[in-house]
Amino acid sequence: MSKVATALPEPIDAWRMVATRRELAGRLPLAAFRRLGSSLVDADGSVGWSLQFDTDALRIPYVEVRIETALPLLCQRSLQRFELPVQVVQRLGLLRDEADEAGLPDGYEPLLVPGDGHLEPLALVEDELILAVPVVPVAPGTEAMERDWPVPTEDSDAASPFAALAALKKSP
Repeated sequence: MSKVATALPEPIDAWRMVATRRELAGRLPLAAFRRLGSSLVDADGSVGWSLQFDTDALRIPYVEVRIETALPLLCQRSLQRFELPVQVVQRLGLLRDEADEAGLPDGYEPLLVPGDGHLEPLALVEDELILAVPVVPVAPGTEAMERDWPVPTEDSDAASPFAALAALKKSP
C-alpha cells in the first residue's frame, strides 16, 4: 500500500484510490475546517488525519478515516474553554447507488460517491469532526448541579395556591 504525506488534496477519484490502495495522511490547522469553526471557541490547534482506500475480504470498496485532535469547546456548565480529545476511526463503504447500502457489513457507514467518482477529502474529515462535537459540550470533571434543591417549608407554604384556601377553612 502506498502512503503519501500531504495536505488534503482537491477532489480525488475515489475508485482510482481504491484500485491503487492509496493512503493519504497529513496535518491541518483547525482553521482549515470552515463548517466546524462555528462549533469551536477558537481555531487554535491542528488535526492529524489519514484516509486509507482499499477493498475488504468481501470486495467492498471503502475508505477508512482516522482523525486525532483536541477540539477547543465552551463548557456549558462552567462557561470555560476546554479541549475535547477526539480520536475517530470510521470505515465508510463506498457506494455507487443508495440501494447498495443494505449490503454493507456491520461497522461500515455508507458514503454515496457522486457519478463522476470524485470525493472531497477535506469534507470527509470535516464531516467526521462535526459528528464528534457533542450537542452539549461539558468539560470532564465539572460537577453537575443538584437536581433537587430543598425548598424551605415557609417558602413552600407561601407559594402554594391552596395556602389561602387552607387559611379560609381554618377561620370561623
